[in-house]
Amino acid sequence: MKKAQLSIYLDQEICCQLEAFAKRQGKPKSLVAEAAIASFLSPDDSDRREAAIAKRLDRIVRVLERLERNDGITLETVALFIRFWLTATPALPEQSSPAARAKGAERYDRFVEALGRRLSSGSTIMKEVSLESNDAESLEPIKDNASST
Repeated sequence: MKKAQLSIYLDQEICCQLEAFAKRQGKPKSLVAEAAIASFLSPDDSDRREAAIAKRLDRIVRVLERLERNDGITLETVALFIRFWLTATPALPEQSSPAARAKGAERYDRFVEALGRRLSSGSTIMKEVSLESNDAESLEPIKDNASST
């Protein structure tokens, strides 16, 4: 394949660098210049690296958004439980305070143990809510069909 001839003007400093590099490599200056131009015009390693980093950053953003959503659900769940518990549980009379505290400490210890078991089993409220919502969605068409007949 015949190569096209190109005449270019270079700064003296760049010309000296090109000549020195070509001499060190034992290659003609035209071959070094051709490789440099080809590298400049084609997507190089840094462009590919930048694309890979952008892809990873997008994945990290999605994970962080999911974590933020899960944290919001968790916070709402705890807040709803606390509101329900405070609404439904009457205040204890003053004379039952020591016994109530002892019973409360015992119940708290059982709660911590149950929480530990649940976390170690891998079962989460997110999975349960997801399963329940999927079950509810799959039952809706059945209810619609039953009501229309």
